[in-house]
Amino acid sequence: MAIVGNVIKGFLELRDVLVTTRNPVSEQRNVLTDILDKAKNTAFGKHYDFEKILVSENTPRAFADRIPFFDYNKMNGEWWQKLHSGHTDVTWPGSPDYFAVSSGTTGTKSKRIPITNEMINCIQDTGIKQIYALTNFSLPAEFFEKDILMLGSSTQLRKLDEYEEGEISGISAKSIPVWFRGYYKPGEEISKIDGWENKVLKIAEEAPNWDVGAISGIPSWVELMLQAVIDYHKLDNIHAIWPNLQVYTSGGVAFGPYKKSFNDLLGKDITVIDTYLASEGFIAFQSRPDTDAMQLVTDGGIYFEFVPFKPKYINEDGSLTIDAPSITLDNVELGQDYVLIISTVAGAWRYIIGDTIEFTNLEKAEIRITGRTKFFLNTVGSQLSVNKMDDAAQHLEDKFSMRIPEYTICAKRINGDFHHIWYLGTENECNEVEIAEELDRFLQGTNKNYRVARSKALKGIKVKTITPNIFYEWNGLNKKKGGQVKMERVMGENKFAEWENFVQRAI
Repeated sequence: MAIVGNVIKGFLELRDVLVTTRNPVSEQRNVLTDILDKAKNTAFGKHYDFEKILVSENTPRAFADRIPFFDYNKMNGEWWQKLHSGHTDVTWPGSPDYFAVSSGTTGTKSKRIPITNEMINCIQDTGIKQIYALTNFSLPAEFFEKDILMLGSSTQLRKLDEYEEGEISGISAKSIPVWFRGYYKPGEEISKIDGWENKVLKIAEEAPNWDVGAISGIPSWVELMLQAVIDYHKLDNIHAIWPNLQVYTSGGVAFGPYKKSFNDLLGKDITVIDTYLASEGFIAFQSRPDTDAMQLVTDGGIYFEFVPFKPKYINEDGSLTIDAPSITLDNVELGQDYVLIISTVAGAWRYIIGDTIEFTNLEKAEIRITGRTKFFLNTVGSQLSVNKMDDAAQHLEDKFSMRIPEYTICAKRINGDFHHIWYLGTENECNEVEIAEELDRFLQGTNKNYRVARSKALKGIKVKTITPNIFYEWNGLNKKKGGQVKMERVMGENKFAEWENFVQRAI
């Protein structure tokens, strides 16, 4: 009998009953007032006159009117870089103890996002709320006694002057509560290993000693880790060594494209729970089983704004036009893609995080990630967002009984005419011409803008199939294997030329 598990589950269920009903809109108003008040005496707060915003009749409107949008380059160039020169009270009181290093999905130069103690506390509080929410998923008491495998890049932090830097997973791991350390795998020693292959090898070696009930991490890298464990021990599936694995927690990436290949590694069904933890903060998590959407964390130190994701508001580099309108939580609509804007207790202000989302439930403030602002293919007006591309890839999987865990696209001019060039990562034997024709039919049938583009300047689709491993090697060459690294779904022509040269060398 799972005595400890029953005690833990009972405590979580009781705690969940005692929690009062949420009011996301009210929580957001409180967050905005709180962060403005705390940062009013910083250099940023004085520059944009937070005092005046706080006493205005409509604080959210005054906030949006007075402060421009910031992407990373603008925020870092004008403000955050001062922190590296010893300045304090720049965009948040004091100085951050950590910087989260992120290569992003498209950039080649690492970003350094300040992480304050307030943000660490908010991330921990949200993590606990997610644990409470597990009681909604009808998991047995035994589950709450099992190990949790958290896969990321190295958790080793680098000490620099007055702060430490590393991936957000490493910063979060350093703050893991003492009571949780006994459940945490692969453990501190293996987590600090920097090389991906060496880390996965150690996980494979230690796998028989763990009783894993849950795994979290980016789908593509978790798949590779699971396959490595299966191959190392010559197993049929991962449940042969971890029979009690019941939950997989994804992180900031739509799970749909990976579902088929991921399930092939399992011996039985598991519960998939989506989370949205970025370097900038813990944004959302799936709180109930009857949806695949995630609940925005509206009381977790992040104030949200939303810009309608329409071509007239988006520049080619994914930034927003000056006149792009922002909408508060109480005015969003269902079925509309929005660019996500955040202001946080780490000193990010009206910050374009780079993701697009849509709301699926307004009362509960539940969202889905629909793509990236830079992964928006609008050459000759085709208006393809990542969610539309994901739908197309999943259609091909169903139509041709194939697996496509990775893909990338470019609108490329060939002999003066534009074509969409799709590289599909698959191990299946397939007819590229037949796939291209089906892909074109599907997109024309589901996307009016694409259909119009095909009647004009867009001449068609060309498909090339390659092994998925080439995508992982590309990520390893350009960024780093594992962790929060994600494949570019859309490339510009210059980057795409590098990609095609890389593919030719790899084949």
